[in-house]
Amino acid sequence: MEVYFDNSATTRCSDGAKELMVRALSQDYGNPSSLHGKGLEGENYIREARDKIAKTLKVNGSELIFTSGGTESNNLAILGAALANRRSGMHLITTCIEHPAVSAPMKFLEEQGFSVTYLKVDRDGMISLEELREAVRPETILVSIMYVNNEIGAVEPIAEAAKIIKEQNPSALFHVDAIQAYGKYMIHPRKLGIELMSVSGHKIHGPKGSGFLYVKEKTKLKPIIYGGGQQKNMRSGTENVPGIAGLGQAAWEAYQDFEEKQAHLYRLKGALIKGIEKESWAHINGRTGTDSAPHIISLSVDGIRSEVLLHALEEEGIYVSAGSACSSNKPAVSRTLQSIGARRHLDSTVRISFCGENTLEEVEYCVKTLKELVPRFQKYIRH
Repeated sequence: MEVYFDNSATTRCSDGAKELMVRALSQDYGNPSSLHGKGLEGENYIREARDKIAKTLKVNGSELIFTSGGTESNNLAILGAALANRRSGMHLITTCIEHPAVSAPMKFLEEQGFSVTYLKVDRDGMISLEELREAVRPETILVSIMYVNNEIGAVEPIAEAAKIIKEQNPSALFHVDAIQAYGKYMIHPRKLGIELMSVSGHKIHGPKGSGFLYVKEKTKLKPIIYGGGQQKNMRSGTENVPGIAGLGQAAWEAYQDFEEKQAHLYRLKGALIKGIEKESWAHINGRTGTDSAPHIISLSVDGIRSEVLLHALEEEGIYVSAGSACSSNKPAVSRTLQSIGARRHLDSTVRISFCGENTLEEVEYCVKTLKELVPRFQKYIRH
């Protein structure tokens, strides 16, 4: 049996997205900036994708900027907002558990003279709203908080955070990295108080190399890519029409029968946790109920290195990841696990992540395999 439990790293491209992309690649392949009919065909794919995504968010299609993925969306949001609003202040706020696509541009801005406050988290990976309240200052121009942590599935209090930010400084912008949340939660940025929000296509059964940034109307943002002036000068470069088409289709599909899909993910998560929670070697990082993300489990196993367990499971046809698989194929020390106080498990943690295509049968096979593998490895290690 082959079991793919690494869906937070990437997902299988859906058949609907793939078929639309093939048509855009092979039949309707015109440059959307061209004035002739072939160009119009390409432009129509982009317009349709805008409409599909906008409906899932309850926003205007004009508030979406298509990008090459989550990393570019985060960089555009953070660098673009900081550069556009630096006259109002040079202070930024984020958390200590952000993805490198957020923490790296923050570090770059610190090198450019900005000051950054990093909010701490508790053992479940949750920020303190009181610490956030104290951190927001008159010179704060941007706050960036992830919706769902990509390693342990912590779900941050986004609506409450937005309210506090606006109470403390109405002009401060709020950016949310929703890359692990979009498609798993109903997200309406205007209702939540979000001005900037990043999404990646390949996390929701869309193609790699696709994503978007939601930018609330009238939000000041500077582009970080210059050229031909596409997308209202905010993201120059010929649009990736097949990628955008596939992204739009995947977004639309993600929100069909949404509640049923979300409940299915929670059933999978609950079944796996129930299957191993009584084992002395198993430690689940973060929350495990419906107050956590439905698709992510962070499992630490006493005495077995992450890469050893990962490859042992792979031998049995089960694919998981050693922490976040977004930066390279060599796992780095997890800032998230350090931040929640799981220091003794830094090199013994794997991430199991589900999608709607996974089954309870696959979960049962994974539980059975873990119960067979782990004691065998631990016995070998002890002797």
